Amino acid sequence: MTDKTMSGAELGQKLLDSVRQMKTGKTARTTRVELGEVVRARHAVGCTQAEFAALLGVSVRTLQEWEQGRREPTGAARTLLRIAIKSPEALRALAA
Repeated sequence: MTDKTMSGAELGQKLLDSVRQMKTGKTARTTRVELGEVVRARHAVGCTQAEFAALLGVSVRTLQEWEQGRREPTGAARTLLRIAIKSPEALRALAA
């Protein structure tokens, strides 16, 4: 940022220019987010967080902690996640 103060008209013009750029598909940068293993597993099975947490036998909060990378699943949960990624139909069958 600069120390220059913009007038209301200048700010308005910059905002209009930005909107025009967005409408034409021009972007300053593109950010790609890689999905973690837990999110990929849940999406493969096709469950909501609540459904997937119940299927794994953990709380929704625990699942959220895993998905956000604050905690790592261990033991049986890690094995179930690997199964969910390689054979999502197996876990879908358990959910039915």
